[in-house]
Amino acid sequence: MKPRDYCCCAIPMVNAGIYATLIEQLVVAIVVGALAVGTPAIVGASVPSFASTVLAIVCFAVAGIQILGFIGVSREKPRVYRIYALLHGFATAAAFSVAAVWIIMSATRHNDAKERCIQDFFEGDLEDSQGDALCTIFPWVDIGIMGGLWVILGIFHIYLLVVVTSYGKAQRQDHDDYDHLSTQPLTKDTIPLTERKEPWDSRGSDEYLKADGSNDSRYHHRNPSTASASDVLNEPYQQPNSNYSGAYTPYSDNVHEPSYPTYAYTQQGYPTPVAGTYSREEDPRLGRPPQAQAHPAEGQFGRKTPRMLRD
Repeated sequence: MKPRDYCCCAIPMVNAGIYATLIEQLVVAIVVGALAVGTPAIVGASVPSFASTVLAIVCFAVAGIQILGFIGVSREKPRVYRIYALLHGFATAAAFSVAAVWIIMSATRHNDAKERCIQDFFEGDLEDSQGDALCTIFPWVDIGIMGGLWVILGIFHIYLLVVVTSYGKAQRQDHDDYDHLSTQPLTKDTIPLTERKEPWDSRGSDEYLKADGSNDSRYHHRNPSTASASDVLNEPYQQPNSNYSGAYTPYSDNVHEPSYPTYAYTQQGYPTPVAGTYSREEDPRLGRPPQAQAHPAEGQFGRKTPRMLRD
């Protein structure tokens, strides 16, 4: 079944749509089961006495199965939800089958329903023709109403069964995709950016190595430590020596001072050019910038920039 994004054309499937579907099926199952055993006998129904009890039991079973669906959705358990969808399909089919047998049996026993109608409502009445006419019509009306409700609810619950199945497939696919992230083997083909020297890579970079493979002293390099954490913690605590007479050598002797790159240079700063006046000193490595555009209200006629005065 193809995963769906919406339920009933407008309700998002995750998670309002699936909860609305479960609640509707729960309410309908409870109402039908209660009406089957809690209402008076239907005029047009001609079935055994235990038929309503069987229908009520099946409907209450459908209502109980919806609890399993709530657990599978709320706790994100695809296996539980898959069991729910299977049980819900069988239970719903059983409920509609029992109702269909009830309706068909009532239609085939129309004469029995007619006689029982005359006995219950027109016994001892002199106008037998009126009672006969009414008890002939009303059983067929009841059968038509029951058949119409069966068709309407059947079509609607077939759609809801499609929604339930579609959500289950989407839930399993989502969990499979998530599990695939952790179960995939970590190799150079599955980890992106392994050879692009990203700035957060903890491995040493060979970008600034010399031709012989040694580190260039002009750049800072981080070498992997060969000592364990316990060895580092067990080292004696040392204080810096302020007079540089001990193990620490002064930094000003320029022995270990990093050197500047040969191509690094600085340019003497000049004021911002005004009205096309630039420095007379020419640098072959620099290009002259385009003509600066002065503000329309200043510069060329010696006027100052207009400013708003406060009262």
